[in-house]
This record gives sequence, C-alpha cells and structure tokens, in this order.
Amino acid sequence: MTRDDLFNTNASIVATLTDACAKTCPEAMICIIANPVNSTIPITTEIFKRHGVYNPNRIFGVTTLDIVRANTFVAELKGLDPARVNVPVVGGHAGKTIIPLISQCTPKVEFPQDQLETLTGRIQEAGTEVVKAKAGSGSATLSMAYAGARFVFSLLDAMNGKEGVIECSFVRSEETESTYFSTPLLLGKNGIEKNLGLGKLSAYEEKLVAEAMGELKGSIKKGEDFAKNFK
Repeated sequence: MTRDDLFNTNASIVATLTDACAKTCPEAMICIIANPVNSTIPITTEIFKRHGVYNPNRIFGVTTLDIVRANTFVAELKGLDPARVNVPVVGGHAGKTIIPLISQCTPKVEFPQDQLETLTGRIQEAGTEVVKAKAGSGSATLSMAYAGARFVFSLLDAMNGKEGVIECSFVRSEETESTYFSTPLLLGKNGIEKNLGLGKLSAYEEKLVAEAMGELKGSIKKGEDFAKNFK
C-alpha cells in the first residue's frame, strides 16, 4: 500500500476511534501509531477540538520505530550495542520527513558525508526495505510492536512519577514553521512536560529540515481537511 492507500483506509478508523475517546475518556493519553502519522495526528487534534476537550500535551504520534531503526543501523556500522545507542529522530514519520540527528547521537559517532547520506536514506526508507524483504506479504510487525510498547512504557513510567523520561514524538509544536513536528519531549504525569526542541543541528540536518517542510505541511493539511468533513 502507498501512504495514500493507508490514508484512505486509516483516516476514518482513527477519526472514529478518537471520536469515541473524546466522548468517553477525554483526559486519556492518546498514542496514535496508525499511519500516515503525519496526517492521523492532525485528524485526532481536530476531532478533540470539535468536542471541546483538546489538550495538546496528551496527544502523541508514535514515531519510535524510526528511533529504533536509527539506533540499530548506527550500532551495526560502529560495532556498538543498539540498546546503548540513542539517535534523536525529528520531523515526521514518512520518507524525507524522517530526520535522524546523527550529530546528536550518544555515544558520539561520526561518518563521512557520503556514508551519512546513505545511512539517512536507509533510515528514511526502512519501512520499504522491510516490505521488499517480505516480498509484499506484509510490513513491519514485530519491530512496530516493540516500538509502540517502548513509547507507551516510557509514558506510563513518566505518569507514575519517574523523572527524566525523554522520547521523541510527533506532536503539536511551535519549534519550526510546521504546526506539528517530532522532537525529543520530556514526559511527565500530565503528558508533555517540556518540548526539548531541535537542539544544535549540523548544516546537513538543517537542510533536511528545510526540505521536509513542504511534504509535512501537505500531510498535515490533508488530515485537517479530512477531519473537517468527517461526520
């Protein structure tokens, strides 16, 4: 399926489910993993606004799979344990809107520019890589489940009082010119405690952010337009 196919299938499912959440559990933490996340989060926001219960600190687009992949690929190239690698991934959750901040990786790693560009491309297209490897019989399942679980466990830890819990997520944002953007977030008892922003970007990463804006804004508008017409 293309992301357009996914949109046509998932948009109404997400709208229906979040409509029910807005009516019955408006203060719940809403974690949306259904693709295309760049559109399904704006849909969720508009549905919650319609019911007058919108709280931007409690609606999350789960992009953790991009972080898991970035950590794994960097670890493989550098001979590190992926569990000890942390690459922030910002932007959105599709193609070129996926922006791994290799310059902010812990532990610190460096790659020649050509290798960096190849690595970035692989992280951005990893979903397609999985589909091809499965010869069209499916897409990422176990890794998606792991990523979803990791995000939710982090959020639950923060809600239960654990301090210093940070995860990237696609949320309502004022960090860039895009109204939604994924950045590292400090999580707390009430959801987002603080948006930690982009930090210091390399020139290459700044270019990637700029190049992602058009597609991001288009996907966001598509979600918002769908929600306006959803009955």
